[in-house]
Amino acid sequence: MDYKCIELKTENHVATVGLNRVDALNAFSYQMATEIIAVFNELNENSDVWVIILKSNARMFSVGLDLKDAMARSGERTAKNMLNTPVHDKNMLECCNALEECKKPIIAAVHNKCVGAGLDTIVACDFRLCTEDASFSLREARVGMVADMGVLQRLPFIVGQMYTRQMAYTGRFFSSAEAEKMGLVLAVYPDQDTMLAAAHKLASEIMESAPLAVQNTKEVLNYSRFVPIKEGMSMAAHKTMLLALSDDCTEAMMAFMEKRPPKFKAS
Repeated sequence: MDYKCIELKTENHVATVGLNRVDALNAFSYQMATEIIAVFNELNENSDVWVIILKSNARMFSVGLDLKDAMARSGERTAKNMLNTPVHDKNMLECCNALEECKKPIIAAVHNKCVGAGLDTIVACDFRLCTEDASFSLREARVGMVADMGVLQRLPFIVGQMYTRQMAYTGRFFSSAEAEKMGLVLAVYPDQDTMLAAAHKLASEIMESAPLAVQNTKEVLNYSRFVPIKEGMSMAAHKTMLLALSDDCTEAMMAFMEKRPPKFKAS
């Protein structure tokens, strides 16, 4: 796909997805949401990609929803149009699901402001790193709306109900120090270069584990949030039985016996 809002680079099993609506400060338009779905579906099926880093090419991570784009698509406020809004806005509502459902672990690298839909996006990732100048706002209540891209459902699993409600009700900006304290981000770095270096280091650490095992572990973790423990354990046991037949599992055993690092192939 010829992406207009996304820059995609892949090297050494790591894909870097850059939000690239630079002039619009990565305001979320319908086109950008559509491309986010497309790129993460593409990476999900690319066996050469083991880890994904999500970053911004603009001077901030994202200013949130592109209100002009949303207004242009809304049309006349009739009952028919209002009832069809979920259909017309399908990709806006689904784009964060594409990140969560992607089998590959995703590391979000955030600098400067991360607002509204930008926050919705990063909470669908596995990890979040940020710079000292980063700040986060769950902004929707400030503009008279309710966040509807999944942040209200995902954020409580990350920071708990109290911090989620504080962010959602106040709509204010939370500093990088506050984000680290509440557990929204894994670590804070002095600048973008240092943060991106840390993101690649984390990606390298993840790739020391068997890729298929990591991908299936992500699936089990996501599934286990919403089911009883025994159901989650049953799924994990099923995955383990299948992975025992993989080449990577055999390689891990051989490497252990031969006292050498394993060479995984995601097979």
